[in-house]
Amino acid sequence: MPVAATIQPFVCGGAAACFASCCIHPIDLAKVRIQLLGSMAPDTKKPSFPALLTHMVKSEGISSIYAGLSAAIMRQAIYGTARIGLHRTFSDKLQERNKGSEIPFWMKPLSGMSSGAIPVPIGPPMDVALVPIHSDSMNPKEERRNYKHVIDALRRCAAEEGVGSLYAGLAPNILRGMSMNVGMMACYDQAKSTMMQVFGETDPKSPGLPVKLSSAAVAGFTAAAFSLPFDMLKSRLQDQKPDSKGNMPYKGLADCASGILRKEGPLAFWTGFTAYYGRCAPHAMIILLSIESITSAYRTVFQIE
Repeated sequence: MPVAATIQPFVCGGAAACFASCCIHPIDLAKVRIQLLGSMAPDTKKPSFPALLTHMVKSEGISSIYAGLSAAIMRQAIYGTARIGLHRTFSDKLQERNKGSEIPFWMKPLSGMSSGAIPVPIGPPMDVALVPIHSDSMNPKEERRNYKHVIDALRRCAAEEGVGSLYAGLAPNILRGMSMNVGMMACYDQAKSTMMQVFGETDPKSPGLPVKLSSAAVAGFTAAAFSLPFDMLKSRLQDQKPDSKGNMPYKGLADCASGILRKEGPLAFWTGFTAYYGRCAPHAMIILLSIESITSAYRTVFQIE
């Protein structure tokens, strides 16, 4: 079944991305809240993400740590499917052109950047819905919007702030997508090659659990380090609201970056790194481990060799 074989990286990658998103959603929510505290209360000491999650459960209930899950799943169903599917498709094509040999290291970031950037324009509406849902309970009760679900958030954002607001933060989103894919997918491929030598393995199609776990941990760290500054800018741009005169706090990407640098210092771009790495590493591990099982089941069902 050529069609089933062609779409396999997209179907299996999307399923793995959605599953991983469900698993790490509370950590992702804590990461966004810690980032937004810098603009809402810049003089307030930022809590650790375990302390923040504990406070949320006590004050808002257990369901609060899954606020915005529908938006997160929709985002992964669209963006995660395209990102992982395109990377694997590009990597396979490059390997074919290289006569079946492993592609050079310099080609891996090219595949990661292109597959990370191409699908970004279809994902921002989900991000724009996700950030306000995450931050809504941080506002005073009289200022809360009390979104019911992702569709309600999208509808109200478009009605109140214009359709263009659904694409707020597009530039840092593209940069984040490129840096994330280079850090996660490209660095994983390179780390796997290195770890296979360390653990004495020779078959790249069926690496052992130690190889996959250690490679995913490395990829999670590089993905977090590369992409967190752009993720910070994205969160700030997507969460900004007009003042009484209708003016936005930031004029654009450069203004937002310079404002953070001037008021909060350079390290502010890596605010919440522990929570962010706590999201990236498990997210990478869950995707890369579950995709093996999902792919195996998919190939069995569709009888793909």
